[in-house]
Amino acid sequence: MNYEEFYAALQPQEKEVKDRLASLQKLFKAVGKETESGDVKGLSRDLSAMAEAAELLSAALKEMDDTVSGFDTRAYFESGEFAQQMLDACKEKGVDVRGEFPVYEMFPYRVRLDAENQDIYIDRKKVQCMRPQSFVDTVKAGQEKLNKVHFNELNFVSELADAYDLAALKLNKRPGADIYLMSLYKFLTPMGRFRKDYDQQSFAFDLARLYSSGIEETKNGRRFQFGSSRNQSKAIRILDKNGKEQYFATICFYE
Repeated sequence: MNYEEFYAALQPQEKEVKDRLASLQKLFKAVGKETESGDVKGLSRDLSAMAEAAELLSAALKEMDDTVSGFDTRAYFESGEFAQQMLDACKEKGVDVRGEFPVYEMFPYRVRLDAENQDIYIDRKKVQCMRPQSFVDTVKAGQEKLNKVHFNELNFVSELADAYDLAALKLNKRPGADIYLMSLYKFLTPMGRFRKDYDQQSFAFDLARLYSSGIEETKNGRRFQFGSSRNQSKAIRILDKNGKEQYFATICFYE
């Protein structure tokens, strides 16, 4: 059973619980009025009706609990069915995804499926969600929120230029030489604790926003250019403003 089948099975049971609760609530209001007005006969009658409604509610809850207990979440994850439905939902909702079980990239997020514990991680954050469609909605909403956050491209590229100058000095590179972006990332985050707050995916996302901004110069007028590499492991994958993937490995700054 996959989640959509499980969800469909729960819907009528959920409605039954809702109806039983509504009946209890209606009877409870009646009991309150009867208590206040002194209608002891009505009070006795409705208390009996509440007891019967409570039994029916308990039975409805038991049926719902049995359905939940019968859903093998471990098998759902380990069989790869969750992952396949997640990929199908990404395609349906236009969420770019790469990778294979159990690790995927949904730019700029890194998604990991923990089949053993039936947990999902977005970067380092654990997400409790067994419904692929709902999970993909969460990812898409997060991407949209990130894209709305104010980003000062000019400040970022100027800071990147400062890191470039430091890297060129440390690595004995000539002015204007290509330097790997991953090397600059290490100069931007020299200590491990900095990398927890600003990980490689965040760096890639900022590079994507810089690329899409159309900015060509730093604050002091230095120009820059991204470059590629034959070594694909050195490249950083980004998505441009049209959702098209680009691979950048190096950058150079020049007058």
